[in-house]
Amino acid sequence: MNKPTLTTATGSPVADDDNSISIGDRGALTFDNHYTFEKLAHLNRERIPERVVHARGTGAYGTFTVSKSLSDYTIASFLQDEEKQTEVFVRFSTVGGGQDSSDYARDPRGFAIKFYTEQGNYDMVGNNTPVFFLRDPIKFPDFVHSQKKNPRTNLPDPAAMFEFWANHPQSLHQMTILMSDRGIPATLRHMHGFGSHTFSFWNDKGERFWMKWHFKSNQGIKCLTNEEAAQASPFGAQQDLVEAIDRGDFPSWTAKIQIMTEEEAKNYHINPFDLTKIWPHADFPLIEVGQLELNRNVENYFAETEQACFAPSNLVPGIGASPDKMLQGRLLAYQDAHRYRVGVNANQLPVNAAKCPVNHYQRDGAMAGCPVHGQSSIQSSEVNFYPNDQINEGAPVPQPSVAEPPMPILENAWIKRHGVANDEDHYSQAGDLFRLMNESQKQQLTTTIAEGLVQAEASVQQRMLEQFKKIDPDYANRIAANMRTLG
Repeated sequence: MNKPTLTTATGSPVADDDNSISIGDRGALTFDNHYTFEKLAHLNRERIPERVVHARGTGAYGTFTVSKSLSDYTIASFLQDEEKQTEVFVRFSTVGGGQDSSDYARDPRGFAIKFYTEQGNYDMVGNNTPVFFLRDPIKFPDFVHSQKKNPRTNLPDPAAMFEFWANHPQSLHQMTILMSDRGIPATLRHMHGFGSHTFSFWNDKGERFWMKWHFKSNQGIKCLTNEEAAQASPFGAQQDLVEAIDRGDFPSWTAKIQIMTEEEAKNYHINPFDLTKIWPHADFPLIEVGQLELNRNVENYFAETEQACFAPSNLVPGIGASPDKMLQGRLLAYQDAHRYRVGVNANQLPVNAAKCPVNHYQRDGAMAGCPVHGQSSIQSSEVNFYPNDQINEGAPVPQPSVAEPPMPILENAWIKRHGVANDEDHYSQAGDLFRLMNESQKQQLTTTIAEGLVQAEASVQQRMLEQFKKIDPDYANRIAANMRTLG
């Protein structure tokens, strides 16, 4: 059997991959060790900047199969026909920790899906919770800083977390979920996923609908206590997913949506674009629309999972954004992060590349020249501006038929910094969640909060307890009692 020849990065055969050229057996190396230098220089550049959030992740490929046509709501081609199947890449992640953190941190889990549709890539970039800590992206950098390690000690800093939350009661709903018995998923297979944001659908009549994504685990929900998580392997969740897929135990989720009409949104008693709030299922029931299955592991973690770039701005005709302020901020931030972290041509990498024809006038930049799926390189000698005189010869042109319907603004709306109203309700939905819990769940929730809050300053403790009391007096009383026990 002929063995392939080891080569340099430019294809030249390598004579010896074990020994550098030196002046005698014990002498110094010579400057013509270009192959040694190539290996060392490449090693110095193997790592790219880790994600600021969602740094620790695990990915796999699979399929999304439609079980209910959504043609009444959207022109998105991959949602038109029952049994239509679309290839996907899914990346799960912890949020706050770096790549060195544990799979079992008490932290939200990222749940991102890249749909490779025939109209381009659609990314659903969500979490395993239906809400988030914030409603305005201007506070996101501050929130992230409060959840990271202490700048002096480089250690986890619960006091900073609670200090931020004490000043932002809009976080109470998400914080209650995070500190509950569902705060540490046992595996990535045993947790739900949510788009969390409000998105828009529009159909072929030009009608717009607001919608939310829900992905319900068909494996059920399994979580760990703090004590169980402390004993678990830091790589346990990643190992579990890889091994499950390798043995043919393919995890799956039932995809569901909530739909709200534009008219309902105008008059609903909560802001439907507030990321800290859910849409009650009693008012907007879940509609089952498909099945998500993961059935193929990556071949190279770095090339695929680490370089995968998800962005809420990766939309297709029939699916759009909404006035959700956090979503609006993410439309800029995610693409900007990928251009910095991976490069301006990140979408040419195989894991990110669309599996449909790609035609645009963007040119050059780092890593330019990768061929996209089924095509030659986008970098060519063809015209690179629009409009041009080559339209009749095949140069790409816009397609007006996929335009999103115009979105009205509120009558007499003023452009200014709109803050949270003094009477804003940060407490009812968190209270509803607390009262749904059984005795064991309430005890675990309040004990976990107390263990962190007891490390905060007295003024932070006082403000947090006042806020918990507004959620439910029993909530506050249990935390206070646990804090006294902890001393």
